Amino acid sequence: MSTVLNPLDVAAVRKDFPLLSRILHGRPVTYLDSAVSGQMPLAVIERMAKYEREEHTNVHRGVSTLSQEATDFYEAAREKVRRFIGAGSIKEIVWTRGTTEAINLVAQTFGRKVVQAGDEILLSAMEHHANIVPWQMLAEEKGATLKVIPMTDAGELILDSLDDLLTPRTKLVGVVHVSNVLGTVNPVKEIIARAHAKGVPVLVDGAQAVPHLQVDVADLDADFYVFSGHKLSGPTGIGVLYGKLAHLEAMPPWHGGGNMIRSVSWEKTTYMAAPGKFEAGTPPIAAAIGLGAAIDYLSGLGLDRIAAHEHELLVYATEQLSAIPGLRILGTAKQKASVISFVVEGIHPHDMGSLLDGEGVVVRAGHHCAQPVMTRFNVPATTRASFAYFNTREEVDVLVTAVRKAIELFS
Repeated sequence: MSTVLNPLDVAAVRKDFPLLSRILHGRPVTYLDSAVSGQMPLAVIERMAKYEREEHTNVHRGVSTLSQEATDFYEAAREKVRRFIGAGSIKEIVWTRGTTEAINLVAQTFGRKVVQAGDEILLSAMEHHANIVPWQMLAEEKGATLKVIPMTDAGELILDSLDDLLTPRTKLVGVVHVSNVLGTVNPVKEIIARAHAKGVPVLVDGAQAVPHLQVDVADLDADFYVFSGHKLSGPTGIGVLYGKLAHLEAMPPWHGGGNMIRSVSWEKTTYMAAPGKFEAGTPPIAAAIGLGAAIDYLSGLGLDRIAAHEHELLVYATEQLSAIPGLRILGTAKQKASVISFVVEGIHPHDMGSLLDGEGVVVRAGHHCAQPVMTRFNVPATTRASFAYFNTREEVDVLVTAVRKAIELFS
């Protein structure tokens, strides 16, 4: 990776995160769990608090000044998302509760229309459960079949098999942009192009990609792209479904109720156009505004500077952890984001996670909602450290020292 001019001032950035000054078990918190949920900077917390404190009311169709203001803030956040991922129109940005709901929305609207008995849905071998289970449910309902793009021992998809796996029966491809376990950055643009060459639409799970990469959905030519706010230094309870407008216009509503209708009578209901027809009920107004503030914050830091800093941490942490006898890193792809999952001979990952917690090091231990990945690598679980733009090399050293201490306890 090329050197970025004016590298990130991490010391200054860390002042924006109150949790990083917390003492845990007598030690400063070392937060290495951003893959599960990124920390919110003060700018996001304060913007949401301002809405709740001074601007709180509902959006759309209100005639009061407060309602009009709230609507403006809410829809301005949608525009920020549009710019952030390079979508062509705010009509292509649908608010959801998160990545999981966004995928379920596509499965239960688009998927239910296009998938029939005997059809196939193609997924990658490194998918999160959120991009497996909804398709299994749909396949069971419709009598369709799931097929899987395999991966190597390094955690890279075997794309030589893609043309054979894409058949006239394939109705959709679902692929994760960045693996939450392996850190692998998949070549989704190539996968999309090859699927489109056979007339197959593609949904990309971008939950782990948007915090680390500059995403341009138009350049990728993705049919659907989904992600969650809380991975992106924003709040929980908010997510995004990007969909090409032609798809969204053809898809039926999923939830019914207020805020998604044009007219209702006992005889018939007519629906709003996209994205409104997918956003029934009172929306997550404060969370949407908070996500917009998070995008402002990250854009202000500079995504190129964030990526450069996180890559440096990934390289350093990989070197240091790899030097520990008995420790094995899962996922050694050439293109990786700042996620390291590892196992240590003789120590269950849950035990390792608990021991690290005792040293103030916050990591994730388990199957990470990716049990097929665990099966592929013949492990029950892993310990996962994930690095963000506010982490430091010194925190990597704390992690490595804590891992070595844990190993000594078991020796």
